[in-house]
Amino acid sequence: MEFPEVLRLIDERSTAFRAAVAAAPGFDVQVPTCPGWTLLDLARHVGEGRFAWAATVAAGPDATGKATVQGAPVECEALPDWLADSTQALLDELRQAGPDRACWTWWAASESPQTCGAVARHQLQEVAVHTYDAQLTLGAPMPLPAAVALDGVDEFLATCCAGAYRWPYEPAAVAYCTTEGASWQLSLAADGVRLGPLSAPDASLHGTASDLVLALYGRIPLDDLKLDGDRRHFDRLVEWDPDD
Repeated sequence: MEFPEVLRLIDERSTAFRAAVAAAPGFDVQVPTCPGWTLLDLARHVGEGRFAWAATVAAGPDATGKATVQGAPVECEALPDWLADSTQALLDELRQAGPDRACWTWWAASESPQTCGAVARHQLQEVAVHTYDAQLTLGAPMPLPAAVALDGVDEFLATCCAGAYRWPYEPAAVAYCTTEGASWQLSLAADGVRLGPLSAPDASLHGTASDLVLALYGRIPLDDLKLDGDRRHFDRLVEWDPDD
C-alpha cells in the first residue's frame, strides 16, 4: 500500500479501537487474547505505544533506541481523548518524516527496512490486532479488513521472521496461502530465514488473510486454519525466538 493509505488505515483502525473501548461496560473486564490484562491495561498499552513511536520517529535517524513517554492518565474518563491524541501524534510525526526517512527500529536484522514507512506498516498491524482484542473482549470480534490483513501477512513475515537469523532445526520451506489469492513462502535454514515466492513447500497454511494474521500473532490457534504437510515446521516457528 502507498504511505498515505497506510496512515489512513492507522486512523481508521484506531477509531475502531476507541469505539470498542467506549462500548465496554467497564475497564476491568479481562482481555481473552492478552492473559492477565484488563481492557484498561490494553488501552494504556495502545496509547503509550503510539506516543512512544511518535517520539521515536520525531527523534530522527540518529536515535539509538525506542523513546520513553509518560504513562496513561489514571482517570478512565480521560482515556478516549488521550487515545485519540496518541494516534494523532503518531500520524503527525509520520507525515512530517515521510516514508523514506531512516528510523530506529527493533527489527534491524530483519528483511524489513529501518524506515518510517516500515514503522507505519507495523503500527497499522499493531493497532489492527489490538482492535480485534478489544472487540473480542466485548464478544463481538470482527475480522481484520482485507487490505490491512493482506499487508499484515507480508509485514509480519518480513519483520518478525525473515532475516539473518539462525534456524536451529532442519531446513524447510513453509507457505502461507490466503483465500484472497496471495501467497508467501519462508525458507528456513541455518544461514538465514528468507521470504520468497511460492515453490514447493514442505507445509502450508491456508485461510483468509485475517485468520492468517491472527494466527501469526497468536490470537487464534493453528487448528482454525487448513494445514497441509508437516505441522512440526509451524509449531517450531511458533516456539522459535529469532534473537536466540
